[in-house]
Amino acid sequence: MKTVPRTGILAERSLDISSPKIHVVMNVLGTARTDVRVMRAANALVEAGFAVTVVDLEWQKRQPLEEHIGSVCVKHVVMLNWYTARRFKAWFLLRAVFVLMRSTWLLLRTSADIYHAHDTTGLPACYIAALLKRKPLIFDAHELPLSNEPGEARWYGLVAPFAKLLTIAVSRCAGVITVSPPIARVIQHRYGCAPVTLVRNVPSYQQVQRSDRLRQYLCVGPEVRIALYQGAIQVNRDLDKLVRAAPFLERDIIIVLMGPDPEGLQPQLEALVHELGVANRVKFVPPVPYIELLAWTSSADIGLIAYSPGRSQNVRLCLPNKLFEYLMVGLPVLVSQLDAVSELINTYDVGRVVPSLEPEEVGAAINAMLADRDECERMRHNALRAAQNDLCWEQESQTLVQLYRQILAIKSSNNTGEPSPLHSGKVGEEV
Repeated sequence: MKTVPRTGILAERSLDISSPKIHVVMNVLGTARTDVRVMRAANALVEAGFAVTVVDLEWQKRQPLEEHIGSVCVKHVVMLNWYTARRFKAWFLLRAVFVLMRSTWLLLRTSADIYHAHDTTGLPACYIAALLKRKPLIFDAHELPLSNEPGEARWYGLVAPFAKLLTIAVSRCAGVITVSPPIARVIQHRYGCAPVTLVRNVPSYQQVQRSDRLRQYLCVGPEVRIALYQGAIQVNRDLDKLVRAAPFLERDIIIVLMGPDPEGLQPQLEALVHELGVANRVKFVPPVPYIELLAWTSSADIGLIAYSPGRSQNVRLCLPNKLFEYLMVGLPVLVSQLDAVSELINTYDVGRVVPSLEPEEVGAAINAMLADRDECERMRHNALRAAQNDLCWEQESQTLVQLYRQILAIKSSNNTGEPSPLHSGKVGEEV
């Protein structure tokens, strides 16, 4: 089997995507309007001249069955109380089958030149539609498929029996995208798929002025230094380790945990704070609108990512959004020993890696970072430079659009009667 290089395809054949427009249809088993990765990808393709429709899942309140978010058309599969149903496996399985059928039906009824499945849960419906319509399919893995993390057993227990089908689907996709280099390597090794394209979860570049929003909200003075964790309060974020580190902090340092509480974990953390007597060292801040997030982030002094690498392979290999949000506003970052996160921190010299998550060591690492103001300022400048030159959506979106153009160029060359990339195997291979 001979592999055609992925670079240079467009130099050999011109692909005009502006007239008529290429129709991209995405599927996500979640709410598109609040999924920044889905909307970034959709808007990047719209700006590149594609027409984009997203089929998503709406569960919180009734919405029109179809709406436009900017230039992106969104069609909803309405399933109220979706997360409540997940508590009961049999009932949830029935509802999941209904969602699959409804999503597939909407995908088939929507004009498409190429399909884009977001995450493992969005892949089955997209795969069926692409197979029936004989169109190329892109699989966008937001995390390591079937990672089976603790706390997610209810969901992955239903998906795991279909692992062999997942292998077939992924291996026959025209393109595969994921969020971190080590996850890309695992996916390619596990599924034998097309070369995996890295498109990281980075925000669009913007210059953000430093603010005092957190200090104003918490009513603390400028002498107080803030170590910030922002993001969902979830079991797999190991936030109890940050709380247990609080007794070892210097008196003018506080830890702030800012974000939504989808699993109802915050009361347990608050109880731990009370038990340890560190209410003056650990503060909780509710989630803020995403459009305002970076303004709040910029009011901290350092960012924190203290996930336990032993929790799961997916956690160990992740490259979370919050890392790039910290860097966008110039926050030095203290991280645990996560493969992709540590590599990026060391490559750009924008933070430090804590050797263990023992409370005393975490507390000492936070103290040491904040004590060296010159070092923090140097890492701040490194972070701002990295965000402006490399770690921004303007760079990542080019990779996404280039992948689409390569796939469509190959599809165009296959229109002489050969099967589409979905049926013929990996993109760029000649059988």
